[in-house]
Amino acid sequence: MEGAGRDVYEVVLAAQEAGLALAKPGSTLDAVHQAALSRLVEGLVDLGLLSGSVDDLIEAGEYRRYYMHRTSHWLGLDVHDVGNYAREDRPRPLEPGMAFTVEPGLYIANSIEDEAASRFRGIGVRIGDDVIITESGHENLNSAIPKNPSEVEALVGGD
Repeated sequence: MEGAGRDVYEVVLAAQEAGLALAKPGSTLDAVHQAALSRLVEGLVDLGLLSGSVDDLIEAGEYRRYYMHRTSHWLGLDVHDVGNYAREDRPRPLEPGMAFTVEPGLYIANSIEDEAASRFRGIGVRIGDDVIITESGHENLNSAIPKNPSEVEALVGGD
């Protein structure tokens, strides 16, 4: 992983860390998503893929050409398990025992014509962990898997 690929990876990793920080009792999957999304959009601005204020870009949905899904989904009997994300039109609070993913990503299509995106064309990164809410926070079921860019490079034999 080098250059543009590493740059995108580091943005996604920072977004995932922001989402994981809110994976705790009383929070919501919407809060996890908003934290990750804000960091992704901030990173897209830093990379020169978007320009403007993070809040305005999110409100206008400008990020959707690079990030077209939500950050989390329930885990249970199925990989994309069913369950309500809201109750009474309000995001459902997270409770101990709830299991879900935290998996933001960025995808820069080969077909993108924006000159600023040319060095990023064809790069896609998604970093996902499965977590269970505990009494005091969360347990990351994937914590043994390296995510630090240098550790990932060493694992796959990169420089």
